[in-house]
This record gives sequence, structure tokens and C-alpha cells, in this order.
Amino acid sequence: MATETTPSPIAAAALAAARRSFESLLGAQNVFFTEEDQASYQDKFAVRDEGHHPAGAVAPATVEEIQGIVRIARENKVPLWPISRGKNLGYGGSAPVLAGSVILDLSRMQKIEYDEENGTVLLEPGVSFYDLYDFLKSKGMKHWLSVPGNSWGSVVGNALDRGVGYTPYGEHTSRICGMEVVMPDAMVVRTGMGALSNSPTWQLYRYGFGPCWDQLFVQSNFGIVTKMGLWLMPEPESLMGMDLEFDKPEDLGPLIDAIAPLRREGLLQQSPTIGNWLRAAAVVTTRDQWTDKPGALSDDVIAAIRKKFNVGWWGVSLRLYGRESVNKAAYAILEEAMNRLKPMSVVPTTWKRGEPLEATGWTGTPLTFPMQNANWHGGRGGHIGFSPVLPQSGSAAMAQFRRTYDRYKEYGMDYQASFAFGERHLINVNAILLDKDDPEMMQRVDPFIRTLIADAKAQGYGEYRTHLDYMDAVEATYDFNGHALRRLNEQVKNALDPDGILAPGKSGIWPGRYAKERAA
Repeated sequence: MATETTPSPIAAAALAAARRSFESLLGAQNVFFTEEDQASYQDKFAVRDEGHHPAGAVAPATVEEIQGIVRIARENKVPLWPISRGKNLGYGGSAPVLAGSVILDLSRMQKIEYDEENGTVLLEPGVSFYDLYDFLKSKGMKHWLSVPGNSWGSVVGNALDRGVGYTPYGEHTSRICGMEVVMPDAMVVRTGMGALSNSPTWQLYRYGFGPCWDQLFVQSNFGIVTKMGLWLMPEPESLMGMDLEFDKPEDLGPLIDAIAPLRREGLLQQSPTIGNWLRAAAVVTTRDQWTDKPGALSDDVIAAIRKKFNVGWWGVSLRLYGRESVNKAAYAILEEAMNRLKPMSVVPTTWKRGEPLEATGWTGTPLTFPMQNANWHGGRGGHIGFSPVLPQSGSAAMAQFRRTYDRYKEYGMDYQASFAFGERHLINVNAILLDKDDPEMMQRVDPFIRTLIADAKAQGYGEYRTHLDYMDAVEATYDFNGHALRRLNEQVKNALDPDGILAPGKSGIWPGRYAKERAA
């Protein structure tokens, strides 16, 4: 990939001409090309600080301004990197794949349209989870959000990157219903029922007539999403559940095998996440309080941390939502299944409509405290993720855990991981906690991640999302029939965007114009 240590493929004269046109269109106050501006859009959690530097940024407020920006970019052959709010921390933040790109910052676009009767919203990309929560609260909180661990981010952006949350609506991408998109030729398209002028069912029926295009714009560089319809969860009558801790690493497999059938049959509708002890501890303590020794934490230190905070090797929170009578019946089944596993602790929780609402992700309350794990090592902290998709199998998860945990030890990293349930799959989310002020550690990170990617590929597993640095490496693992998916993506990209303007390199999709920038 192009970095600041290699020549930028974007001509300086073309960039200067585009900047003048951007200022004429948006006003100088919404065009950002100083060194300070460039630094503000760089990836704060980057493994390599010299990579992915943008040339500058532009911040439109309307669809018409976006169309104008796209026309200017095409005229000058200047690539754009659209962001919603730029808070995709651990995956690249607001930085582009291709150095020298201009950030298309959509954070000024913050309109919300709410259909209270049907429980839908139509959002612009600048709406954060906090914004939408405050809006729904002002309307009486008749519907709940699903939020990720970093609620600073955009609701639209998170759904477009297949982000996940904690409630039954936690698979955010699956709740998309209708989009408005500016295409690479500046044409505005509405998908699904939105293709009918003034359609009252745009946010109610996903598919429309003919091909359904919404998912084409998820994790792609085929268009700029300017509006997105999403379904919200109606406020339930009650909530019941339990927080459980399990003592041993080998408890993971039986726990997955116990939860998986309940998830598949629909008794458990949320997307529970089984997390290890560090996932809990890293937000309430720092490493230097326990040891000054380099390398992965010893078993003795792990035992001391677990004892201090009374956490298991693994923990999971299970929740039931809906009618109280139904929840009570389901809870009895859930309780029996969990008690058979002999957890080290079980803490029940209940809530009924009208009672004060627990301020957690399980109730759709925005949160950012999980980001505190970036301070685990001190210094300029950060994290980067490795998240392959697995079958819902206890034996497969245990093998993945052992394989990955051994790699953490081999590379001297502290193991933070979780196993998140979908309806039929698991995502093994591994966080690599960084200290950017430790050069020796940072030298280990890249080979570590590439080894994890190769290990997963050997099992037939691939990641569902990844950091900018590894988009080409992950895309390369999807290799069926001589990388047929890559060839299809590139055919679509070159047909829709022959000038290669929109987000070259996103998800490993390179237009012909920048094909040589693909990492080996």
C-alpha cells in the first residue's frame, strides 16, 4: 500500500486545483488541508505512523455538496475517502487506505427522521449513537438502540462496517432497510422501495423490485451512503437475564455448545459475547499495577488480577427481552442449561417497563468505557483487532482459542479475546493492546497479525472486518476459484467508478487506476 515513505500517486497540481474548487463550493471554513488538519485525520491507533496519511479533508452538509465534491474529484482525478464520523478506532479511524486521498467527512450531516409507529429511523451519516439515544429519549424512549463498545461512532458507519451490539438487534447490518447513495458519477440513487418517489414503505420493506442493492454498499467503495433506514427494537415489556463467570479456560467449549442451540432456536435472541478476564480487567486497571516484566502475562499475574476483581477466565451476560410471561418461561430453560455447566458465579438481573433503566449496552445505552483498554500498557495506547468467523462449535472454538493464545504468548502479547454469537456463527474478536511508545513491541505487531491471518486461513476461517493495513491480506484469503470474488468486485468497481475516485483499496477492492498499489 502507498505510504508517506513512498511517492503519492496523486499529482500535486491536480490536488491543488481540486482544493481551490472545494473551497469555492464549500467555503474555506469547511476545507481542511493544513498540516494540523492532516494530522487530525490520521489513524491514532496505527501500527505504522508513517502510513495512510491523507492530503486533507472536506466536510459537506448536503447531498448536493457531495455531488459537487465528486464531480471535482473526477475532474482532477483526486481520490476521496468517505467517513461518517471517523471513530472506527482499531480499524483505521478516519485515515484512508491510499495515502494522499482527500477525506470526505460526513459528520456535519446529522438529520434524523423517526417513524414512531413502525419503529424505524432514516439517518444521515453524522448521527452518533449518543445523538440517536438522546433523540429517542426526548421522544419517550419507545424504541431502544443497539450500541457497539464505542458509541462515539456513527450509527450509519457502524452498520456499513458490519459492527455489532448487545441487544436482539445487535447485528446492525441486518437491520438496514433502504439507502440513499451518491454514486461515483454523482448520480443519486435510492435503494429498495425508495426508488419510488415519496414511497411510504422505504423503511418497511427491504427489497423493492429487482436486485436488492443495500448490501452492495456495505464494506465497499461503490458509492457514498448519505441516508440509511434502520429498524429499531420496540421497548420490551420486561428484561431478564444473568451475568455468569466461569473459572477455567476449558470452560469455553461447553459454554458455547450450551448457548448455541438456544441461539439457533430463537429462545436467546440477543448476540451474547463470551469474553476473557482481560476484556473486563483492562478497563479498570493497568498493567503496571501488576508487573513490570516484559512478554505475555504469567499465570500467577493472571490469577492475582482475577482474584482482585473476582472474575472468571471467561464471562458472559445473557439477556431475554419481551413479554414478562414469555421471559419467565425462557429464563427457567436458560437457568437450567447454565447450571449444568457449574459456573463460579451467577448474578440474575430483571427489569420491568416503568422501572429505572440499567445504563448498559444490554439496554441500548451508549457507552465508551470499553475504549479504556487502550490505556492498559500506558504511553500512547491503542488496539487493533483480529476477528475471524467460526462455526458455532465448542470444539472449534477451543481449538481456535488454544491456537491463538499460544501465538499471543509466542509474540509476547497479553491475551484479550471474546467469542461473539450470531444466529449461526461465532466471531472470535481478539484485541491486540498496544503501547505506541514501545518500539520493540510495535515491531512485533505486524508479523503477529499476519501470522494470525495465516493460521485462520489454514482452518478455512476468514475475518469479517479488519484494519486498513490488512485489508489486502484478508481479501487475499478469500481465494476460491482463483480469487473470483476479487475479480467480480473489481469488475463492478471499474464499471461504476472508472476513474477510481471513491476509496481505492477499501476492503481490498482496487480500481484499475491504482491496481499497482495493492499490497503483495
